[in-house]
Amino acid sequence: MPDLVLGPLLRYVDERTAAVWVQTDAPCTVRVLDSSTSTFTVHGHHFALVEIEGLRPGTSTPYTVDLDGRRVWPAPGDEFPPSRISTVDPGSRHVKILFGSCRTSVPNDAKHVLTHGVDVLRSYAYRIAGEPQDEWPTLLLLLGDQVYADETPEPVREFIRGRRDTAQAPGEEIADFAEYAELYRLAWSDPAVRWLMSTIPTAMIFDDHDLRDDWNTSATWQRQMRRLPWWRRRVVAGLGSYWIYQHLGNLPPAERAVDPLLGKLRGLEGDGGGLLDEFAWGADQRPQENRWSFTRDFGATRLVVLDSRCARALEPGRRAMMDDLEWEWFDGLATGDVDHLVIGSSLPILLPVGLHYLESWNEAVCDGAWGARAAAVSEKIRQGIDLEHWGAFRRSFTAMSHLIGDIAAGRRGRPPATITMLSGDVHYSYLARARTGQDTGVYQIVSSPIRNPLSRTVRVGNGVASFALAGLVGRGLAKLAGVPRTPFRWRVERGPWFHNTVATLNLNREAATVRWYAARSTDGDPGALNLLGEEELS
Repeated sequence: MPDLVLGPLLRYVDERTAAVWVQTDAPCTVRVLDSSTSTFTVHGHHFALVEIEGLRPGTSTPYTVDLDGRRVWPAPGDEFPPSRISTVDPGSRHVKILFGSCRTSVPNDAKHVLTHGVDVLRSYAYRIAGEPQDEWPTLLLLLGDQVYADETPEPVREFIRGRRDTAQAPGEEIADFAEYAELYRLAWSDPAVRWLMSTIPTAMIFDDHDLRDDWNTSATWQRQMRRLPWWRRRVVAGLGSYWIYQHLGNLPPAERAVDPLLGKLRGLEGDGGGLLDEFAWGADQRPQENRWSFTRDFGATRLVVLDSRCARALEPGRRAMMDDLEWEWFDGLATGDVDHLVIGSSLPILLPVGLHYLESWNEAVCDGAWGARAAAVSEKIRQGIDLEHWGAFRRSFTAMSHLIGDIAAGRRGRPPATITMLSGDVHYSYLARARTGQDTGVYQIVSSPIRNPLSRTVRVGNGVASFALAGLVGRGLAKLAGVPRTPFRWRVERGPWFHNTVATLNLNREAATVRWYAARSTDGDPGALNLLGEEELS
């Protein structure tokens, strides 16, 4: 009898439709409510995305999952409330986004709590399981590093050692689709997290560790990696598994209906691994032909989530965080006439100011501002200390700044109450506020990591580098390299916090509030949370 390997994951939900994703251990028919579909197979693994239609706006419907007519979800003895599908109410002006990034997949025992801290996503699940449903988030937004392909946990390393010689590259890093599948299985199997993702609609975007540290940081890095004999297999497996496990559920019904790969896989009787591999390699080699970015509207709130990794243009002198086609798509969605505009980017757009200028200086020197020898040294610095955020892609940062300024000034429709940028990556959390001279509040909100804290030594070093040393030298170096001032100014007003954190952004008409939570290791209460900070955005 078929059974669930992973899921159900509640993915894209709008006013009348929902998508529920599952992985099964055998081919079967998957049924959710009155909708059913057959699994498709890639590399010996079986998946389905059940598309449910005819739901009523603003309603909450409990659901179960059947495989070949046998009930498999909820699991017997499940301690959590029934999984539910809550559709978007177009008349509601309230949206609550739960977000974070960087979650390692280690056990929740005492040993790993000491090294990795408490899994705050797990704690948050336990907390809301005992709360009224109207307190639950509208959306769970995961902003990168959902899995670590280059820093695998011990159970995955054991799995790898059981199937190949780890003395050969890439060692105990992920090599192929089967190893990615095991990594995802470990990441999403915890009962509390599994229930949370079955009940709260979830959207996701990758960051570098979903493939490898510093993924596409520069053209030099890309050339170095593409010369390695094992890299093609890694990138094909990484992007292919990302399409299956993360991207597919981001798509709205209209895009799923015309997605050529999904149509082929669903119509194939055999294994579609070759089709997936061909797509993934093309997505890496010709990123302009594929779009990983996505958008969702929640009544009068618009969320646009940007691919700030695969869509990069890396040509020196013309570096861009997003290629021209991706930017054109974003430009068409980044408008006013909404209550709130939310921009998701795995990498912060507004870093601490000194660090921003340090990255801009590094980019200018890499592009030859101080000569060829300095450029080579600067490239080593960029890769060594991860100078790869929006400040290191000044062409894109400047375009984003002008776009935000136009929206706030009412040149692209009625100005929203807030423009908020949600990010992760840096392993500390903070709030930065921009000074645009307009009534619209413009904020950068970072919540990172969910579970991968920096050591105390690295915290001190990171804090000094980001907030002290960079602040002293960043602007001076940038000026010497001919880097102009940014179109507007900003400063960090809350944080940094170096805890494991998740954050919530509550949007209600013209009001907005952000809260950061850290898990508290309290015996007998797995849902215990500490409120690290709270700020009303105006």
